[in-house]
Amino acid sequence: MAQLINAMPGAIAQGLIWGIMAIGLYITYKVLDFADLTVDGSLCTGAAVCGILLINGVNVWVCMLVAFAAGMLAGGVTGLFHTLLGIPPILSGILTQLMLWSVNLKIMGGATIAFSSRNYSVVITQMELAQAILVAFGFCAVLIVLLYFFFGTEIGCALRATGNNEKMSNAQGIDVRFAKVLGLMLSNGLVALSGALLGQYQGSADINMGRGAIVIGLAAIIIGQSVVSAFGSNFALKLSGAALGGVIYYMVYTFVIWLGLDTDLLKMLSALVVAFFLGASYWKKTCFPNRKKTAPAGAVTGGEGKDA
Repeated sequence: MAQLINAMPGAIAQGLIWGIMAIGLYITYKVLDFADLTVDGSLCTGAAVCGILLINGVNVWVCMLVAFAAGMLAGGVTGLFHTLLGIPPILSGILTQLMLWSVNLKIMGGATIAFSSRNYSVVITQMELAQAILVAFGFCAVLIVLLYFFFGTEIGCALRATGNNEKMSNAQGIDVRFAKVLGLMLSNGLVALSGALLGQYQGSADINMGRGAIVIGLAAIIIGQSVVSAFGSNFALKLSGAALGGVIYYMVYTFVIWLGLDTDLLKMLSALVVAFFLGASYWKKTCFPNRKKTAPAGAVTGGEGKDA
């Protein structure tokens, strides 16, 4: 039991870092209703860019800013594939993800690079877990506040409207193509930022570090939403749920390892959890087709994308 307790701070720190990735995924999955698989590549891109710049003596904050920009560029490519070439969302993300595999290898000059906190100045490291938790929590809190206010602006509302009803948004004069590209850029920018923090935390970047990120992100979103739904439907609360889901996921991950279960099956279990919750929503609509949500008279309903 003592071993499990000692492992929990590391799980919380990692969960918060992946929670930033889940927040980014929330923008495409929930707000835009866009199945984006770019994240499996853009996570590594963020770590690779941050790491190679650190090795070359660039300030760590500049490194993370450039990593964020690199993620936005990757998301922009996916958006342009979809909006300009008419490629379906899933295939657009897959194509960009495949491109990023080669790009990441070129950035790192190989399959992996190391930039340990012993040799480079970083903002987060697993060598100082208490500080790592505070830094990761601070990033999550600041991002949630910024995104809450951003999605309350005119352009933010345009993104939410696009995800909720693309045809109606277009009829209202919203440039839905621009909204999709911007949403994908913002989402993958946050995913790359998460990758930059994860790379600093573990002291290295690896070409395979983004594999399965989409499943972990979806699991974090679904777990988090099921927890926070009892406290209301505020947008900031839902963003917080995505981050909280990342923490819960890694705490469960650590618990499973402590139990001595086969860790090779964890990704499969994660996929089954996502499939179960997604399927539950479908069967709820199938089994109770006449059950509708009601709102108080005079209330104005709305929401983010298909989550409304």
